[in-house]
Amino acid sequence: MKIELFDTTLRDGTQGEGINLSIQDKLLITQKLDNYGIDIIEGGWPGSNPKDEEYFHLVRKLKLSHSQICAFGSTARYPDKIKEDNNLQKLLKAETPIISIFGKTWKFHSSKSLGLTDEENEELIYKSVEYLFKEGRRVVFDAEHFFDGYKDDPIFAIKMLRAAESAGASTIVLCDTNGGALPSEVKRIVDDVKENIKADIGIHAHNDSELAVANSLIAVEAGATHVQGTINGVGERTGNANLCSIIPNLNLKMKRAFNEKLDISKTTYISHFISELMNIEPNNRAPFVGISSFAHKGGIHVSSVLKDSRMYEHIDPNLVGNQQRVVVSDLSGQSNIRYKAKEFGIELPDNKEFGKNFVNYLKTMEYDGYQFDGAEATFELLLRKELKEYTPYFKVTYSKINVLQDENDLDYSEAVLKVKVDGETEHTAADGNGPVNALDIALRKALIRFFPIIKKIKLVDYKVRVLGDKNGTKAKVRVLIESSDGENTWSTVGVSQNIMEASLMALIDAMNYKLYKSQSNFDKKDLQLEAS
Repeated sequence: MKIELFDTTLRDGTQGEGINLSIQDKLLITQKLDNYGIDIIEGGWPGSNPKDEEYFHLVRKLKLSHSQICAFGSTARYPDKIKEDNNLQKLLKAETPIISIFGKTWKFHSSKSLGLTDEENEELIYKSVEYLFKEGRRVVFDAEHFFDGYKDDPIFAIKMLRAAESAGASTIVLCDTNGGALPSEVKRIVDDVKENIKADIGIHAHNDSELAVANSLIAVEAGATHVQGTINGVGERTGNANLCSIIPNLNLKMKRAFNEKLDISKTTYISHFISELMNIEPNNRAPFVGISSFAHKGGIHVSSVLKDSRMYEHIDPNLVGNQQRVVVSDLSGQSNIRYKAKEFGIELPDNKEFGKNFVNYLKTMEYDGYQFDGAEATFELLLRKELKEYTPYFKVTYSKINVLQDENDLDYSEAVLKVKVDGETEHTAADGNGPVNALDIALRKALIRFFPIIKKIKLVDYKVRVLGDKNGTKAKVRVLIESSDGENTWSTVGVSQNIMEASLMALIDAMNYKLYKSQSNFDKKDLQLEAS
């Protein structure tokens, strides 16, 4: 039987700390999830806020090719006021083909929180599900706190599931709401549930014990055919089960089938897209989709990967839309260098002596504080310079930074530079909203007459790392700069005890890298004449 995928990024995911989505964001994510091949998209709780109500109105205008939209809510508040219940009416007004409704399956909650007897809670679940079912909706029943409830009183918990099933719920979803269940417990409990109800079983796991993915997979092994989760595992507290890990594991490892439309090769893309839209930094070490998940640093590892990647990769990264990477560091061997050279389109000499010497050179630089796994542009320039394929296009012969405060107590930064290009010196100065900004502007100002293409370069990120904390203000700093020309981005690094010198080194490499890459299409004269 195929696994049904239920995404709750737009509802449960938005309960995560620091995560906020506009209506337009939610609609855009809906379209992407549909393109990915998700079966059911839970859009929100129409009874909880105006934004979700507006979403359900606008989402009807989207032309979805596969996904069905689901509205989320709770059972009615009183068993004898089902039709008058505002929450149920809001769910129906959302006009979604599927409604996900949660009810209490932990006796502790129903009695202490709602003040209901066992019979009243059972009646509440039955009548709420029955009402929505008779209105023509497919009802997915979320058994809230089910695993805690089962461990506390299995007879009560199963009785609540039977109430939902007999009322017309198509799918009974077992929720580990507090995220405290162990995989062995999930397996045992799902096995028992399968013996007691005939409806499809689903799993909804939270990650408080870092077991949400494992619990979801073991539930499927035990017979669950409906899996809920969020993209990147976002959600309340420590998050929900991560669909970006669940989907590849189910399909590639457990050989479970999904609908024909689901394209697993889009997993990395959807992960990164939603991270960007939520304005959260992607987790580089995330399994399957992180940029480090198929990165190799140790020289012995790289040597083996070059022969057969299966030696150190559990799957082909292309299957999930990711790619293999080799980083350069003090752990590197000649295999790393040759791999990166091939990636850059550089042909290395056949003699092993060059590789050995260059590796030793890099290790010396890393000992001094350099780091190249996040600054590949600087690494490429070093390698090409060693091969005599590259020489710097300019030289900074003088630099001076002034950081002042004027009579109005406003900070003032000025950079003065002398830059030599082909024997000609350009003397320039620039103000900035900080010393690094002033330095950046002054360098561009000095170069732009010689190389108009410099206008295209923008500094998009700037990071500083203090090296050797015990040295206090005498410690070296490593400056990492990310630059962009609107089409490509590249990173460069500088190291010094002087933060401005380190910044200038990284800026110089950033400019030289762009000039070198442009030279592959234009000769030096063209570079000087090209308009921005």
